[in-house]
Amino acid sequence: MSDDAPDLIHCPAETLRTWGRACLQAMDVPEADARCVADALVQTSLWGVDSHGIARLPHYLNRLQAGSVKARPAIRDDLTGPCTAQVHGDRGLGIVVAEHANRLAMRLAREAGVGAVGVSDSSHCGAIGLYVRAAAKEGLIGIAFTHADSIAAPHGGHRPFLGTNPIAMAFPRADGEPVCLDMATTSIPWNRVMNARREGRGLPEGVAVDAQGHPTTDADAAGALLPLGGSDYGHKGYALALVIELLCGPLNGNPWGPHIPPMYADLHRPRELGAFFLVLDPARFAGGATLAATVALMAQTLAAEPGAPRMPGDPELQRQAERELSGIPLEPGLVGQMREWSERLGVRAPG
Repeated sequence: MSDDAPDLIHCPAETLRTWGRACLQAMDVPEADARCVADALVQTSLWGVDSHGIARLPHYLNRLQAGSVKARPAIRDDLTGPCTAQVHGDRGLGIVVAEHANRLAMRLAREAGVGAVGVSDSSHCGAIGLYVRAAAKEGLIGIAFTHADSIAAPHGGHRPFLGTNPIAMAFPRADGEPVCLDMATTSIPWNRVMNARREGRGLPEGVAVDAQGHPTTDADAAGALLPLGGSDYGHKGYALALVIELLCGPLNGNPWGPHIPPMYADLHRPRELGAFFLVLDPARFAGGATLAATVALMAQTLAAEPGAPRMPGDPELQRQAERELSGIPLEPGLVGQMREWSERLGVRAPG
């Protein structure tokens, strides 16, 4: 999506934060949790990751209304060892559950050098780059995985089997924002398909197939995404998605692949999604004391190379700086959904 498209409405980030918090509180979400979710979604939009930003709030509201997501879950921690834990999400908002689990992993890492926390019985947790960046901002190394319902075809097949199953890692950088990898194991996230359907737009070439396995750019005809690497090299994205599925699904006692309830259908059915957070304390390793400075030096060295390569996550930081000035662009279909929910909940609509 180009931020300067003529049909877009640009809205200040703080306006969207206020609107999101108000909508969630109107659905009986506690104030602190409403702030956590709304702020996370707006931050994601500021980064330009519109597939996981404020556009997802109407879906969360739909599931709260349907009862498959609880406004006030009883999140429970089982400490299973000096550096391991299981978080039971009790069908809570995925961002709230993930924030809780990541903070627990950070605490364990400070105590034991490493924190490994699994999540069960949760829901869509937004962009997982949110959590690893939070760890890196406090001098730790953050690693996170999550999974989703069947929307990606395995390499060699064309029927949906795995989710987009993203992976994120972040490292502290001296005198700067963390370096952050945040990527799906498919070429695009499924939410981008949903956004394209909502706005009547097409898809890029080579990222999706229809129900018969034929390549398609028609968002409405897309039956499955292709794994990262496409038709020729998709074995890499497929294998990565499968091992992430094992970490987030079976390891945590959650459903896997085709057994995961769909995101946008059966809204009354809980998602039963999992995640896995791994946090490392660099101070426990030989290069830990100088890691953040070395990351900064590496970024400077890369920038001096031909083409001025950037570190992972830096394009999102540039987009954030731009959108903090110009506002977050909202497509017409999304604006319509926001106005409908505002009227339904008695909340002042943004824009």
